[in-house]
Parts: sequence; structure tokens; C-alpha cells
Amino acid sequence: MPEIAELMGRVAAREGTTETGVPGVRLHRRSADIARVPLLYQQGVVIVGQGTKKVHLGEAVYVYDPDHYLVLSVPLPAECEAVVAPGEALLSMAVDIDLRVLGDIIERMDDPAGSACLKAGARHQGLTVARADAAFKETVVRLLGALLSSRESRVLGPGLVRELLFRIMCGENAASLHALAVKNTGISRIDKALKHIHCNFYQPCNVEQLAGAVNMSTSAFHRAFKDVTSLSPIQYLKKVRLNKAKSLLADDGLRASDAARQVGYESVSQFTREFKRYFGASPTTCRR
Repeated sequence: MPEIAELMGRVAAREGTTETGVPGVRLHRRSADIARVPLLYQQGVVIVGQGTKKVHLGEAVYVYDPDHYLVLSVPLPAECEAVVAPGEALLSMAVDIDLRVLGDIIERMDDPAGSACLKAGARHQGLTVARADAAFKETVVRLLGALLSSRESRVLGPGLVRELLFRIMCGENAASLHALAVKNTGISRIDKALKHIHCNFYQPCNVEQLAGAVNMSTSAFHRAFKDVTSLSPIQYLKKVRLNKAKSLLADDGLRASDAARQVGYESVSQFTREFKRYFGASPTTCRR
């Protein structure tokens, strides 16, 4: 829908990230292709207005564009690349997921078909791509239109975000979000564990204690964690630490040794090796 690209271009008139008057909604504008690079994705939905994006997670590649949106049921370290036609800008919008709002929507939907995703043994991925149908796109257009006005953002924005989540729950590949909003499912327990990791990434990770904290056996925790994130808990923690360190270097101008210590590394040389292996560049080249 060309209207979405036009509205995104008006809201995100400047290069980079544009925060909006609606909490949890931000737009991104990039005037060039993005080479494959590691990123730490937040829990939420990413909608492309112009261009094409790819996410590499494990062995899988997920492609999304103006006709498909990306759903991240949990925060995930992955690798992103993007292409845009010459003379055009890459335009996208990210919307955070409020689990309380999501849970209320699911309860009010009262959809028996949704209970199928809650059966014992059901496996859920932390990342999916879904087709953007006409109703979804119409909601996106109205949300973007509201973002052009500070008053409409304040008054209409939260309701339009709620409507957008409803459209997503009515679309394809919504099973992971349905299970996420329900207590004691595999993905909701893994989400709880991931929140603990993100709050305590600078501390050592005891997988047995983490599994116990979410009422899972260690073996079941490992299986569910891999299903959701495509990573082991230790691999996940390492990638979170490295992404956090990159932010400290690029945004705060910290030295490599200080960034290493702040994210939990005891050995600066080990940090430097793993950082270069992950990002393809040394910490000093990423420093502001």
C-alpha cells in the first residue's frame, strides 16, 4: 500500500530513529542498504513501509516487506540485512508488545481455535513472519495518520496500537503470541527467563537455577529455550552481552576494557576476541 510508505516518510522525515508521541512506537529511516549485521531485537512487531528486510536466526532466514510483517514474541539477538531501491529510503515502524493489553485482547476474543496452541508439547518460535492483510494495513494507515498530530497521538494512539495487536491476533502465525500471553506455557516461561537474563546480563548465568525459577526441569528448559530462540541459554547471554557492549562503545564512548567489565566479562582479551568474531570489527573501531 503506497499510502503506508508515504505516511512513514512524513513521520520519519529524518535519517535514523524517530520516537513518536505514542509510547512503544518508533519509526526508522535509512537511505542506504544495510549489510548483514548482528542486532538485538526487542519484543514487538516490525512493519516495513518501503524496502525489504531479512532476519537470519540460526539456519533460518525470514523475509519481510510491505506485504509481510515481523513478529518477535520475545527479545532476540539475530542478524539483519536490508535492501531498498536506488533513490528511495528504507522505512519501517516498530511497535512494542504490551503483554497486559495482549492478554486482555485474547480474553475478549474468546476464540476456541486459539486454545490449540496451548496443548501440552506445543512448540513455539520467538520469531515469525505473517502476511499483512487489508484490515491490518488499514489499521497501520490510521495509526500513522494519528502520529502526524501530537493531539491525535495522545488521544487515539494507544487505541490504534491495541487495534493493531488485535489484527495481528486475527492473522496468521499468531499462535506464539497467544501462548506468550497465557501463564505456564513453554514460551511464557522462556520469556520470563529472558527478562531475567536481560536484567542481569552482567552476572554469571546458572542454567539450573534459571530453569528452576520458571518451574521447568533443566532438560525441558534447554529444549524450550532452543525452540523459542534457536540458541542455548549461554549462547543467548553471550550475544546479549556483546550487543550491550556495542551500545556502550558506540553510544556512551566507553573504552573496551570498561565496556567488557560492565557487561560481565572478566577477561578483556576474551571480550575483544568474541566481539570481533561476532561483529567482524574490533571494539575500538565501534567506539564513538
